[in-house]
Amino acid sequence: MNKETISQIKARLQTITDTTDPYLQTIHDDSRKGVQTAIQQFERRLARQKEAEEAFNNRFKYEKYYWENGCQYIAGMDEVGRGPLAGPVVTCAVILNADFDLIGVTDSKQLTRHERENLYLRIVDEAVEVSIAVNDAPVIDQMNIYAATQDAMIRAVNHLHHRPDHLIVDAVPLAIDIPQTTLIKGDQKSISVAAASIVAKEYRDHLMRDYDYVYPGYGFAQNMGYGTKEHLAGLEKMGATPIHRRSFNPVPKIFKLKNAFSKSFRI
Repeated sequence: MNKETISQIKARLQTITDTTDPYLQTIHDDSRKGVQTAIQQFERRLARQKEAEEAFNNRFKYEKYYWENGCQYIAGMDEVGRGPLAGPVVTCAVILNADFDLIGVTDSKQLTRHERENLYLRIVDEAVEVSIAVNDAPVIDQMNIYAATQDAMIRAVNHLHHRPDHLIVDAVPLAIDIPQTTLIKGDQKSISVAAASIVAKEYRDHLMRDYDYVYPGYGFAQNMGYGTKEHLAGLEKMGATPIHRRSFNPVPKIFKLKNAFSKSFRI
């Protein structure tokens, strides 16, 4: 009979990653309910891990295809911040090695803030190269958001030390002399694009939290510049800041009203 306590067995199971581990046979016939529950939890954990590994490998299929066809450097690309009323659009290019194995890397929108922060640090540390390019609100207003996104993406590529042999881009085709694959929802289909989405979002979120100190009253630390109730209330009360996009409704309407109100009270 197994002399280990249930707590000891649970701790031991946490260290096992293979269903063929001999230790599992030694506890298989332990009739204690707590032990059988621990075994079931272990089996479910390994099943989830296997599913995650299979999903990860499936999201690496584009990179593997191009590596197998002679490409050395493949850059995944994504952007964050096309929709907000305030703040920049941030783009990122990430080049990974074939041995990259951060299984948790997926679409940044599906991750918690804590998960993104941890993955961001590891991606930056483990990637072959990471490049970020930004276009602020005045550039967005001048060019339009789509063109500003393309411009920033191209600059992110051009800032890479390693010239990519192929680009995998999330939804936005680029006018650049590099072969590219454009994927709708690419951050869910390509590990490189997902890594770029995580880096871009973390970079932009940190920037917007800094802006919250510079321009309090809009809730930038929480809404990241999107048009939430708190943000719109701040616009109505205080008007637009230098980081607001004048070409994004309702910013221009509020900006005009504020200007008209100010002029009517001039002496």
